[in-house]
Amino acid sequence: MSILVVNERYDFNSLKDLLGVTDGNLASHLKGLEKEEYIVVNKSFVGRKPNTTYEATDKGKHAFKAHLDALEALIKQQKVS
Repeated sequence: MSILVVNERYDFNSLKDLLGVTDGNLASHLKGLEKEEYIVVNKSFVGRKPNTTYEATDKGKHAFKAHLDALEALIKQQKVS
């Protein structure tokens, strides 16, 4: 999600290379994010080659920010203890 939040869109192969994961692992995670409506999938062709890109939805961006806020609160709580 962090990649999709800071970029307008990202394609499958670039995500796979950047994250260093397998096709199946990435596809599984992306499917879960799509199911929750955190991302949208755009399929097109570049020349004759299929190209799939992903972008974060407003719902996904909000959920990601809430996740980061919760992590930050947890870290601050641990510093106090």
